[in-house]
Amino acid sequence: MVTRSQKQRSIPTLPGWIAGVADFTRTFSDYDAQIAFAIELACLNVEHASGGPFGAAVFDDAGRLIAVGTNRVEPLQSSLAHAEIVALAAAQQKSGRARLNGDGRRYTLATSAQPCCQCYGAIVWAGIDELLVGARAEDTELLAGFDEGPLPADWSGELERRGIQVVRDLRRDAARAVLAAYARLGRPRY
Repeated sequence: MVTRSQKQRSIPTLPGWIAGVADFTRTFSDYDAQIAFAIELACLNVEHASGGPFGAAVFDDAGRLIAVGTNRVEPLQSSLAHAEIVALAAAQQKSGRARLNGDGRRYTLATSAQPCCQCYGAIVWAGIDELLVGARAEDTELLAGFDEGPLPADWSGELERRGIQVVRDLRRDAARAVLAAYARLGRPRY
């Protein structure tokens, strides 16, 4: 039998600095505040050398912070430890549901960059109602050299057909700057 504490250890761990920036009592009033926070997570992840240049956060329909994630691929040696996956897994664990919006509320995932093919698939099943995106996949590939994998040509349209609203290019220049800073450091691209 798996105990609750063993289940909690199965979620990828976040870097220690997260405790100083993830204020779960704070309300993020709009899309701009939510995407700014996801980009801040990405920037801090680069500054602290605790993973790749990606940050993500899950918010409820009142703008309350539910969960955060940063890219942890290298530190955890797990190709699954992308910022979106880490944030979604933490939100699901916290809610006790695999499908977040199963409680009738709406949930937003803000991510510093367009989800890769892995994260795109997870978003479809996670119970996310809104996806906020900073940098585009072409920014991630061009500026930082990451391979984002195959996505449908109309990836945002596919999500919207499934009831997930997509808002792109929010603070795109700031998100691109994080990718470029990471590339200048010559760090791994996973």
